[in-house]
Amino acid sequence: MSSPIRLKRGEVRYQHIDSPVGRLLLASGEDGLRLIEFEAPWHPAAMDEAWREGDDDVLAATRRQLNEYFAGRRRDFDLPLAPHGTAFQLQCWRALALIPYGETWSYGQMARHLGQPTATRAVGAANGRNPLPIVLPCHRVIGSDGSLTGFGGGLPVKKHLLTLEGALQEAPHVGDLFAS
Repeated sequence: MSSPIRLKRGEVRYQHIDSPVGRLLLASGEDGLRLIEFEAPWHPAAMDEAWREGDDDVLAATRRQLNEYFAGRRRDFDLPLAPHGTAFQLQCWRALALIPYGETWSYGQMARHLGQPTATRAVGAANGRNPLPIVLPCHRVIGSDGSLTGFGGGLPVKKHLLTLEGALQEAPHVGDLFAS
């Protein structure tokens, strides 16, 4: 491994990579991996003058581990993570890391795990803002009826990731999280 690049306080290093689910934007800061963004994100990152295109050790490790994941050789990620969000969002995103590879939780299960059984919609909203999809596997959260629901990378990407992990037993219904 090369000598680490020292980022200035507040500086963000980023790069685009190609993957089996499309082009991804990766970004890291001095505190770790901050972003994995799909090509057409629901909530795009606000890039500013602190963002510099380039590489660093965190981005190199992220690329390597994502390649291993897509090749079926990695089930868990070992990266320094630095997502930025509200206290509730961070709590939800930490819970995502507990969902085992190849398994799914419903939004209700996740809300109950967080000790807030009536917060199903809030959990869905927090997952929709997850800045580190795949690594913090929000694709593993599905509707209570087993349907695939909203995902920032699109439902075909969610289906691809769950199929890669062996979590889909049959062709699930693709629906909307908030549909009646």
